[in-house]
Amino acid sequence: MTLHTVSQIARRTGLTVRTLHHYEAKGLLRPAARSDAGYRLYGERELLRLQHIASLRALGFSLPEIRACLDADTPSLAEALARQVDRLRAAVVRQQDLLIRLERVAQQAATGETIDAETLLNSIEASTIMEKYFSPEQMQSIKQRGEALGPQHIREVEQAWPDVIAGMRAAMDLGKDPAAAEVQALARRWRGLVREFTGGDAGVQRSLNTMFKDNPDTMRTQTGIDPVLMAYACKAIGLLAD
Repeated sequence: MTLHTVSQIARRTGLTVRTLHHYEAKGLLRPAARSDAGYRLYGERELLRLQHIASLRALGFSLPEIRACLDADTPSLAEALARQVDRLRAAVVRQQDLLIRLERVAQQAATGETIDAETLLNSIEASTIMEKYFSPEQMQSIKQRGEALGPQHIREVEQAWPDVIAGMRAAMDLGKDPAAAEVQALARRWRGLVREFTGGDAGVQRSLNTMFKDNPDTMRTQTGIDPVLMAYACKAIGLLAD
């Protein structure tokens, strides 16, 4: 059996010697043996345990929690690694989305287009909120739907929203019955534009609704839709015949 010194493990893993000594002091990782000179030596069994510790640390477990997991063998190494894989995959998706956003800003800068601070702040705020309310899978689905629709269609949808929102607000301010024909026409267009974003996915729709409910001020600034208008539009949509 090949044995490794603490210094060798530190060089190969990026962990510090101090960290490995700390793990030993906490009863998490003990050496398999010591050399004649007194150096700590670790074999495959200890490396497997160290992998388990590293995986649980990456998942946010505290050292006492890791100690309890190792003592109880729960979760298993396979489960811990699977969770780490899922976590890393989600991180990759977020990084890809961030890359796309940065590329767009870079393209604007390259063409000499002015990018004011307010636009950047609003974009960052909206992106942060999106990542809070939509799962990585939903974000990926939204991204893929956007790619399928194409930039031209997305621009057309974005350009259609202000007119629909303004029309719905005007109807609300005039006190028109949500069941009125002209309001129903606006409701149908509103619902259609929402479906352009959600793709008819009920989960994405729920996340969207929660995002608007929890962030009324930001949503008002970003979209022009406040809770009162949203309630009026939802009532009109609920009355649609199809």
